[in-house]
Amino acid sequence: MPNSIRLRTRSQYAVLALLAAVLLGRPVGPKLRAAEPSPSGEYLDFMRQLAAKRWADASPPETLEDWRRQQESIRSGLRSSWGGFPSEPCALEPKKLGELQRDGYRVEKLIIQTRPGVWMTANAYVPDKPGKHPAILAVHGHWKGAKQDPVVQARCIGPVKLGFFVLAVDAFGAGERGIGKALGEYHGEMTGATLFPVGLPLSGLQVYENMRAVDYLRTRPEVDGDRIGITGASGGGNQTMYAGAFDDRFQGVVPVCSVGNYQSYLGGACCMCEVVPGALRYTEEWGVLGLTAPRGLMIVNATRDAPQFSVAEAKKSLARVEPIYRLFHKPENVRHAIFESAHDYNREMREAMYGWMTRHLKGEGDGKPIPESQIQTEDPNSLRCYPGTSRPDDWVTLPRFAAAEGRRLLASKPIPKDPNALRVVRERLRATLVEDVLGGFPPATPLSSRMETIENGRVRLIHFEPEPGIHLTARVESGKERSSPFAVVLDLEGAEKASASNLAAEVRRSGWGLVTLDLRATGKRRWPSDKIGRAPDHNTAEWALWVGRPLLGQWTYDVKRLLNALEEADGGLPSEIMVMGRGPAGVVALCVGVTDDRIKKVAAIGSLASFITEEPYEGQRLGILAPGIIPKVGDVATLAALNAPRRVVIAGGVAGNGKMLTLEQLRERYEHASPLRRTPAAEREITILGDDTPEEVLRALR
Repeated sequence: MPNSIRLRTRSQYAVLALLAAVLLGRPVGPKLRAAEPSPSGEYLDFMRQLAAKRWADASPPETLEDWRRQQESIRSGLRSSWGGFPSEPCALEPKKLGELQRDGYRVEKLIIQTRPGVWMTANAYVPDKPGKHPAILAVHGHWKGAKQDPVVQARCIGPVKLGFFVLAVDAFGAGERGIGKALGEYHGEMTGATLFPVGLPLSGLQVYENMRAVDYLRTRPEVDGDRIGITGASGGGNQTMYAGAFDDRFQGVVPVCSVGNYQSYLGGACCMCEVVPGALRYTEEWGVLGLTAPRGLMIVNATRDAPQFSVAEAKKSLARVEPIYRLFHKPENVRHAIFESAHDYNREMREAMYGWMTRHLKGEGDGKPIPESQIQTEDPNSLRCYPGTSRPDDWVTLPRFAAAEGRRLLASKPIPKDPNALRVVRERLRATLVEDVLGGFPPATPLSSRMETIENGRVRLIHFEPEPGIHLTARVESGKERSSPFAVVLDLEGAEKASASNLAAEVRRSGWGLVTLDLRATGKRRWPSDKIGRAPDHNTAEWALWVGRPLLGQWTYDVKRLLNALEEADGGLPSEIMVMGRGPAGVVALCVGVTDDRIKKVAAIGSLASFITEEPYEGQRLGILAPGIIPKVGDVATLAALNAPRRVVIAGGVAGNGKMLTLEQLRERYEHASPLRRTPAAEREITILGDDTPEEVLRALR
């Protein structure tokens, strides 16, 4: 049988129903949406060029020895992107909460502890036939009912009737593991984003939890622990690819409607659970898929799927994976199955999976599809481990886990008292912020700047390129005197909003110079279909994460290069330069102050006071949530402390859920990092205000 098969579906009506659910805004949406073309497309073109340049000359390994070197590099990169895994797994402590007896099999309702205090809800489909059986781990993807969804149930019932033990699990934040107790919650956008600051993205958590599911399967007397496979579709297909690549205990790996290549994600949208920060710095998707070799890998694609996991994009990856399998002399162990279908895991796809798993887990047949017998799915509520509202109130949700991890990390960071040691720590943290959190700053290139005057010469527009492919324009209003200080006022809603703000009006009234600009991918340069859920910059921020240059770092660099452009235009800079950030831009302003000695004063106004939150972010930007900032550097308060000895004003502030903090709460958020500011002038160089009025802000900055 050829390694690529093409089949036509018989259940397209089910696919249309699924797509209707997507269009109605149900949680499956972000996986299937592709971003609309931008009028200019500058930022997207820039992202694509960064990625293409990195992989333009990449070629498959020529020898097995070459591949083993690449393999270890890719594994190391993935481990780093995912924040590593616990050195010692906790006890699984499985608990059986119920059971359904069906014809030829039973369904057990289980919970399994994956990390201390973190429980995974699961359904085990157990054949009645005695003996040890091969097992399949079923991971669900973005179907509304998670493991309980009829589409997911079908790919569990079919295999159990063929003699497989099947374990279906709810992903962290989905199914029975949402913030609320009802089914249907989506774990993406600003829910999954709570994990980025603590350096444990959802993609990595899922891999580890699926590895713990394998640990559990190997404890079951009904399971042959050497014959385990994994399959899932959509986001579950990504889980399948990553877990199957990383854990060689999986002998059969079948990702469905999910494989394409990383560069095709640039321009589309995907769930937080699929983002691997910085992946394009050390691999393309073919490298991850290649980690499965020589084990059985069947990639399933649909002809009418989203561009980023289309047949054409998947073939680009397969063209690099197949030579790796040939190095192992196992070309028959990789197959591409193509179906005339939209995004789904339909009957024909399931039948192809049955044949593949039968070959690689049972050692029977040649991998051809096996017909499916009649399937009767259950009422989703009957499969729940915790029906209704019976789940414990202290259940560790995804944001609660992220918050607890963040607090633990901050508590583990001792601050030395010795002045010399403290200075070394500050310098190390500043360097780490730039290189390991913000993604590094590129080598300076010509700014290609030009200037024009408007409004009868009162205002200058300075056009410049912070780096090739990005064009920005700064609006510069001079102060009363040529030597007057000037303030750069940042707002991630754009320069027009910054310029029209009461803050800008107060800057003008004070006689200071005023500079505003649209940072890349903001204001007039924003991507037109960027918003998903609570994340206004969902897609552009994700693209930045894939290439390993978070938007927080790119925005910081834009401001640094703005200063270069002003210096070039005027032959110098005023002695006093201030950066003020409104709302989420306050975090950008703090980063600019940490990384540029030309900045003398910094203000964060109504900004996020801590990355740690037990609820999804509200009113924030995904772009300021740089992966790993807490373990590598610290919290927002750490950024403020690292500005020492610059004067820093924190005027008002909000919690992660968007609620305004009292002055006492604000001081509490900034207190833990205050020892980092131990300098002779530290006490008078930071001011925390409960009042964020422009008059108070400027008074504190004087």
